[in-house]
Amino acid sequence: MKTTKKYLLTQSSLRAIIVVLLALGVFFRFVNLDQKAYWYDETFTSLQLSGYTAEEVTEQIIDGREIGLEDLNKYQYPAPDSEKTVIDTIEGVAKIEPQLTPLYFVMVRYWVQWFGNSVAITRSFSAVVSLLVFPCIYWLCLELFRSPLTGLIAMALMAVSPFHVLYAQEARPYSLWTVTILLSSASLLRAMRLQSIGSWIIYAGTVVLGLYSFLFSALVSIGHGIYILITERFRLSKKLIAYLTTSLAGFLFFVPWIYIVSLKASKLANKSQEPISLFGYIFKWVRSISLFFADFSLNESSPLVYLIPFSFVLLMVLALVSYSIYFLFRNSPERVWLFVLTLIATPALALILPDLIFGGQRSLVTRYLIPTFLGIQLAVAYLFATKLTPTASKLCSQKLWKGGIVVLISIGVLSSVNISQSEVWWNKADDNIHHTLASIINQAKKPVVISDDWFPNVLSFSHQLEPKVRFQLVIEPNIPEIGDDFSDVFLYKPSQNMKTELSKKYTLKNINKTNQVWRIDKKQ
Repeated sequence: MKTTKKYLLTQSSLRAIIVVLLALGVFFRFVNLDQKAYWYDETFTSLQLSGYTAEEVTEQIIDGREIGLEDLNKYQYPAPDSEKTVIDTIEGVAKIEPQLTPLYFVMVRYWVQWFGNSVAITRSFSAVVSLLVFPCIYWLCLELFRSPLTGLIAMALMAVSPFHVLYAQEARPYSLWTVTILLSSASLLRAMRLQSIGSWIIYAGTVVLGLYSFLFSALVSIGHGIYILITERFRLSKKLIAYLTTSLAGFLFFVPWIYIVSLKASKLANKSQEPISLFGYIFKWVRSISLFFADFSLNESSPLVYLIPFSFVLLMVLALVSYSIYFLFRNSPERVWLFVLTLIATPALALILPDLIFGGQRSLVTRYLIPTFLGIQLAVAYLFATKLTPTASKLCSQKLWKGGIVVLISIGVLSSVNISQSEVWWNKADDNIHHTLASIINQAKKPVVISDDWFPNVLSFSHQLEPKVRFQLVIEPNIPEIGDDFSDVFLYKPSQNMKTELSKKYTLKNINKTNQVWRIDKKQ
């Protein structure tokens, strides 16, 4: 009787903790949405929302004349009086970013039209969608593990996962993709359990939803097929036939986009081919794994005083992940561990093997491996759920694992706090210094920014600038005429030709030693 009472108290306490963590997760996803640097990739999202193409932007404003933020915003938000429609948005995605597929962009376009034009509104769609990961991962855990406790722990890990918090605050499709991965996986397991026509139709719908959310959803569906093929012992069983039929139906709905992607194959293959050592790959893969549990925006160039303790955390996470997968394999039924392993391995191998054989860095883009890391998080949740189940013979071990999950979640909370309060993070690339450079320009009384850089970079920078800032944009090797009615003249990422030509008439001074913004002094 005492054991039962203790068990109920433990479950009740755990649920209370989960509620607190979910509340924190919601807070982290919505706080300071408009304070983060609006970086290069997000400006492409906004360009798609506007319905304009890069060529149209070049023709209309990249001509050296003076323009303002209102002119740039025309190509960042859908205007109610614009001739551009959702069809233009779809065509823009097909032309510029076919690997992303159009569903997210169409949904955000309507979202912004309904709620207003701002960075916070644009990003809030991802934040709202990211909340759906909680019921979806809980459902997946119920279907896979038959364990509500595993579902609760998985929800807690997702709530404070720094990676999921980070991308819930970005105007990109990765939160939507995460939801579709979980939804499709749970729907598959439900269809295999019920073996009804309706359940398989629902799975087919999630396949279509996933493919139109992100192209790499195809790897998730292939992993599902491998899972069924092995569990059915390579027999053409009813389950395998149902999977093949519904998957084929889902892919048929995706054929129009496959055709578009095939036309853009050269663009998709144009990834960095910079050589990298095997050790370099392994280090970056391990770091990517850690980002789902601990992220303090550190890399190999960070000071040792931060790297040394972070290296310890990284090794701790790696050991936990490795043991979780081993524990899952040794202690769960085949239908459980095989599903998790195919979810982990199929997308990972599809990206890692081409990198190792042909070169490239596809597998180093952490967001491309979201299915793999979701599988890892499921394994970790299963480990803790099993170890935290109260048993009279394992009281000491249970206390140890309680301490472990407290440490892991505390690291996630601390990471998410830092992310929520920071203007920039590792995923913002070169745009990390925009806020610093913009603060200098915003102090000027009547500044103008001149640039011959590719306009999406200027659009990204413009989100940090005040309305008083004016712009003159040109295409290299053109040089604009600089008026005398500006208090300060700045060059943003000028080409060497622009610097050479302007230095003949003006004195150029590098700002903040970044080589991104230069100030033009009065004529000599």
